[in-house]
Amino acid sequence: MKKTVLYIAAVLAVSGGLMWQRPMVAHAEPEVIQEAPVSTVLEVASEEVADEDNGPAPEIQAAKKLEEELAAAEEEAARAAEEAASARQNLVDYALQFVGGPYRAGGNDPHTGVDCSGFVRYVMQHGAGISMNRSSGSQATQGHAVNSSQMQPGDLLFYSGGSGINHVAMYIGDGKIVHASTYATGIKISKWNYRNPVKIVSMF
Repeated sequence: MKKTVLYIAAVLAVSGGLMWQRPMVAHAEPEVIQEAPVSTVLEVASEEVADEDNGPAPEIQAAKKLEEELAAAEEEAARAAEEAASARQNLVDYALQFVGGPYRAGGNDPHTGVDCSGFVRYVMQHGAGISMNRSSGSQATQGHAVNSSQMQPGDLLFYSGGSGINHVAMYIGDGKIVHASTYATGIKISKWNYRNPVKIVSMF
């Protein structure tokens, strides 16, 4: 038994060292993937959320704010224009109810008789809440001047008789005016250029 064991040991020694070699199988070291600690992952995630919470860059924020302000300004301008157009039409409608009424020099009430400036003063006050001076010459100094291509319903047209402004009328649209004209015609509608106006004024 002892001899057999020694023989096997000798064969193994010779086989491993000189006479025979078994093929060697290379075993690669397994790649070790080290996972980040949970605390580190949470910290990174927190930083990303913080960046998102900061919102867009300042340039984008400024551009967005400007865009919002411009949109608000446009909306306000459109609303103001709509209100002005409505006020103008209401004024014209109010003035037209007096067509056919009597003319009276120095008169202030279209129900009993008015002259041109008295008529304009009355309808502007009662139809639009706008205070006007009494004479046509002094009324021409109020508001702001516009040209004939810009005039809108409710604007005032002033005419001269050679010695300064002596007549005023209200534009009602469609190339027409309403005015207290003469004793013979009273308050009537005429073409805006039946005489050449020397000044056109808007009170809106």
